[in-house]
Amino acid sequence: MKKIFSIAIALSLSCVAMAADRWSIMPDSFVINMPVNRSVAPHADHVEMSGKKMAVVLYWDIDSSLTFGLNRALVFPMLRTIPNNTHASLMLNNDMDVASMLRVDGKRAPVTTRNVKINGMMKVTGDYSRNDNNGETKLELVRTIFPTTDKAAMIELYEARNAGDRPLNLLVPAVSQIYSTDASRGVDGSYIVRADVEGDGSFNLAPGSSTEFALIIQAYPENGGNKTELTAREELSKRMAFINELDNNLILHTPDDAIDTEFRYAKIRGTESIYDTKGGLMHGPGGESYYAALWANDQAEYINPFFPFVGIYNGNESSINCFRHYARFMNDDYKALPSSIIAEGDDIWNGAGDRGDAAMIAYGASRYALARGERGEAEELWPLIEWCLEYCRRQLNEAGVVRSDHDELEGRFPAGDANLCTASLYYDALISASYLAKELGKDKKLQSTYTRQAEELRKAIENYFGNNIQGYDTYRYYNGNDVLRSWICIPLVMGIDERADQTVKALFSPEMYTSDGVLTCQGYPIFWDRATLYTLRGALQAGYPDEVMPRLSDFSRRRLLGDHVPYPVEAWPEGSQRHLSAESGLYCRIITEGLFGIRPTGLRSFDLKPELPSDWDFAELRHIRAFGSDFDIVVNRQSADKLKVSVIDHSTSKTKQYSVTQGKSAKVKL
Repeated sequence: MKKIFSIAIALSLSCVAMAADRWSIMPDSFVINMPVNRSVAPHADHVEMSGKKMAVVLYWDIDSSLTFGLNRALVFPMLRTIPNNTHASLMLNNDMDVASMLRVDGKRAPVTTRNVKINGMMKVTGDYSRNDNNGETKLELVRTIFPTTDKAAMIELYEARNAGDRPLNLLVPAVSQIYSTDASRGVDGSYIVRADVEGDGSFNLAPGSSTEFALIIQAYPENGGNKTELTAREELSKRMAFINELDNNLILHTPDDAIDTEFRYAKIRGTESIYDTKGGLMHGPGGESYYAALWANDQAEYINPFFPFVGIYNGNESSINCFRHYARFMNDDYKALPSSIIAEGDDIWNGAGDRGDAAMIAYGASRYALARGERGEAEELWPLIEWCLEYCRRQLNEAGVVRSDHDELEGRFPAGDANLCTASLYYDALISASYLAKELGKDKKLQSTYTRQAEELRKAIENYFGNNIQGYDTYRYYNGNDVLRSWICIPLVMGIDERADQTVKALFSPEMYTSDGVLTCQGYPIFWDRATLYTLRGALQAGYPDEVMPRLSDFSRRRLLGDHVPYPVEAWPEGSQRHLSAESGLYCRIITEGLFGIRPTGLRSFDLKPELPSDWDFAELRHIRAFGSDFDIVVNRQSADKLKVSVIDHSTSKTKQYSVTQGKSAKVKL
């Protein structure tokens, strides 16, 4: 802990209070934009983007002369390296600067950056101009940077337009960089990574006319692989079609543009990071570390329960595939499940021991099955859910809470031998399993057993973890814990609200809440966005929208419009605030489960408890794809404590209306 603290203090100058927005939301859109001038430069940032066969982290900057610079950290998860472990994706950096190679009328053409946009891809607009005795020569250069949707390649599409009033000649060089990796370090021998400028040549451009060319970077095995012929414009259309599909599903409208827009961006990041491995579709966190592998927290607990709501095939398929992989490790001796499944499903990593993984999987699988609304999938998942619940039952200590070696932070902070997070996840899993057992027609005795076990566990959680910590009647995270911890938010998310008021006050206290959200542990300037995202969701579910929404709005603006954009991050200082993908799923669940209070109770039913802050008159969530349907939820304020809720089922063209007292639930059956 002292070492962590020392590292955090050494890096603390990079974690400053929020300044004015660097980016803005474009009018009538959900797109962020940064006009570039000397008041914003120099500036540097990094953003991750993914497709089915590759990911790229763009380390980009604008220097004091307003020149755009780019280093591409390329990741090819299905080109495995040796040792074939968690981090064994082929990775290579490329900083080829095509713009600097261009020549206008035979002369260098330094481009001044005018604008940067991020919209599931990066678009950089710049200008080159030159005045001489013959007048002004002006070239506009727009580059669009994105991964392909289904190939091991990324593309930078360049559009060059004569923006002046006289003809010009543009020279685009024919350039290829080809790297052949060390065969002894590749599972399949040597890999080829190549960067090619396509569309090179000499172009005479009349005023207003334009031409296109592209940089294409791809990778493949040297033995048995070949260069893929790509059309840049076609691949851009595929990427845009993916984004448009997301934009037509699970659409949020509230009085807060930053929340609406960050929700939209979180959908993109949460859904794009799914890889087509030999073990099937696998969601991966990313961050130049975590690909073609599965974790019980990131996938099973965080993002899989969200995917039915957005309804994209890849999301649902990767979810069921994740649970299938974990189901391979069920055993009659009830030995712990592996910490993660790695190398496209070929191997495991078990270095953290039991992190409460069975509770995470039981929670995620039962929530996913209910929200997905597909009986066949629910039946398939039922044995895994049963096994995980029984494993947890066998791990109960003498106080009635679940033992585990660690929690999901894997020893970074103390968690004792029984922690609040694992116990709370097990509690919610029992509740969801009781609902699912009823839906699937399981024995009524089993249903009542799960309900009784949940009631007993809830009492045990109160008796074992309930405590006064630093003056707040909240929870100790483990036996012996005497400082506030961020994960005291977990009971709120699971509907355990006996200590809600003091827990919310503790989490939002000066000891814990900062400009970057909730600290992991009181006294240590370290944060993980996942804790903040759980905190905001839990406080909403517990009925504190006026306390949550200003913080959610500030958090959204910081992540969306600040210095490091546009997605939720993993942690700081660890990982340099990587854009790990599952955190974006947790952001979206603040809306689905917090703001709208959707709690699955059946394959076609849910409890609905909207939590509008007092200064909001409405909130809408359109084209929700969960529960085997396509429906909207529209909430309008009728009075200080009365809400009118309309549930519009597009599959039946029927609308059901509810008058709901703020803080109370309505039962909805589609």
